[in-house]
Amino acid sequence: MSLTLEQVQRIAHLARIEVSAAEAMSTQGHLNGIFQLIEQMQAVDTQGVAPMAHAQDVCQRLRPDAVSEGDRRAAYQAVAPETEAGLYLVPKVIE
Repeated sequence: MSLTLEQVQRIAHLARIEVSAAEAMSTQGHLNGIFQLIEQMQAVDTQGVAPMAHAQDVCQRLRPDAVSEGDRRAAYQAVAPETEAGLYLVPKVIE
């Protein structure tokens, strides 16, 4: 797939980008180069290749799943303007 000069100018118009004729020609070359690269990548046979989450075989170090802080709910609610049954009360903002 390759773009014509008119298509590049139409894309620029839709994106509300003002481009001169020289810029449109240059942009056309760049975009067509990108499309050629995409076509080359799509032509590669990937049957039997397992998907990867990362290019290198690395894994995330995980910390132990342990509680590191105590329950501070009472301290947080003590400074709240209004609470009821362990919930924060807020003023109604939508009628």
